[in-house]
Amino acid sequence: MMILTFLLLCIAIVCALQAIRTTYLLSASLWLASVSASIATVMYRLGAADVAVIELSVGAGLVTILFIFAITVAGDEVTSAPPVVPRLLSGLLTVSLIIVLGWLMKSSPETAVVETAVEPFTVVLWETRGLDVLVQIGLIFAGVMGVLGLLAEEHAVVRDPQTQPATPPVGVNHSLAASAKEKTGWMSQTHS
Repeated sequence: MMILTFLLLCIAIVCALQAIRTTYLLSASLWLASVSASIATVMYRLGAADVAVIELSVGAGLVTILFIFAITVAGDEVTSAPPVVPRLLSGLLTVSLIIVLGWLMKSSPETAVVETAVEPFTVVLWETRGLDVLVQIGLIFAGVMGVLGLLAEEHAVVRDPQTQPATPPVGVNHSLAASAKEKTGWMSQTHS
C-alpha cells in the first residue's frame, strides 16, 4: 500500500513539474488536472474519501474546465517573461523545504491506527454527505453557466429606422452607401 501511495505522489510531483515547465497554458491546465487526480487518489487511499471526492470534482473537474474555457477565450499564447525568482534560488528553497518536511515527518510520533466502521460509499455520499454533494453540484453548475455566459455571443442591437444615423457607419464604402440611400430612401427615413 505504501509503495502505491509513494508512486502516486511521485506522479503528482512529475505532473506539477511539467505544469511549471510547459509554455502553453492549455498543457499546463491538463498537467494540473493530473496533479489533482493523483492527489485525490492518494487522499482516497489514505481514508479521506470525502476530501478526495471534493478534490476530484473541484480540482480536476471545475477548475480545469474554467481554465480551458478561459484559455479558449483569451488564447493560448506563449509567454516568454523572465522568472521573478532566479532558478537557483527557487531550486535551493524547494530542496530545503523538502528536507525540512522530511525531517518533521520522521521526527513526528507514530499515530495509532483506529479501526472505524466502514459504511458503503452510497450511504456516505447521499446520506452522510448529501448536502456537500448538492453544494458541489451547484458549484459546478454555476461555474459552467458563468463560463457559458461569458462565451455567449452578443446579440445584434436592433435599431429603430427613425433613430438611424444620417451618415453611414465607419468602414462602409461611401459610394455604396450613397447608392443604397437612393434605392431605399434611407436618408428620408432618418429625419422625417
